[in-house]
Amino acid sequence: MSQWQKEKEQVLETARKMLVEGLVVGTAGNVSMRLPPYEGREILAITPHHIYYDLMTPDDIVIIDYEGEPLEGEIPSAEAMLHISIYQARSKVNAVIHTHSVFASALAVAGQSLPAILDEQVTYIGGEVRLAKYAISGSEELAENVVQALGQHNAVLLPNHGMVGVGRSLREALTVCQLVERTAQIFLLSQNLGGAIPLPPEVVEAEQSFFEMLQSGEE
Repeated sequence: MSQWQKEKEQVLETARKMLVEGLVVGTAGNVSMRLPPYEGREILAITPHHIYYDLMTPDDIVIIDYEGEPLEGEIPSAEAMLHISIYQARSKVNAVIHTHSVFASALAVAGQSLPAILDEQVTYIGGEVRLAKYAISGSEELAENVVQALGQHNAVLLPNHGMVGVGRSLREALTVCQLVERTAQIFLLSQNLGGAIPLPPEVVEAEQSFFEMLQSGEE
């Protein structure tokens, strides 16, 4: 049995929840979890390339280092570099989830960011969910664009693609993804009622202070 068996099971459980929640279909999207360093190498557990979630087993979860080289398993997700780049840029992020959820993807396809319209959006995510610059899936350029647009927030939209949520744990990262999808749905519905009204700037600033306080206590 793998020394990372428990972590592999947690990644698989989260991936299946992502599927059941309707945040992805088929083999789309990916989930990863930062692991403690191993033999001087930074490593993570990540879902594999092109295996259906309902058929996936813990043994399919791939352990890779930050060069993308597998320690256990076969082929990692094609978006592995995106996950690695986020972990390198955000030392307190321990989980990354990439989804193709409908309403968030609709905004991304329309080339729109998600403005700060809900209190919980600011306190959980940091405020606006920005739209990264376009780049081909799986490319280093996309990874760089995502890291830049993500900044210190917990979610980012990927043009013509989907979204990425991050967190201190797999549960938190999944909650971020669920919240972005819910907020995107509210935003799009409000457009039919005269348009969404963003939170006042002073409220966003105050709630961002609370968000930053929570993030500073991650470790």
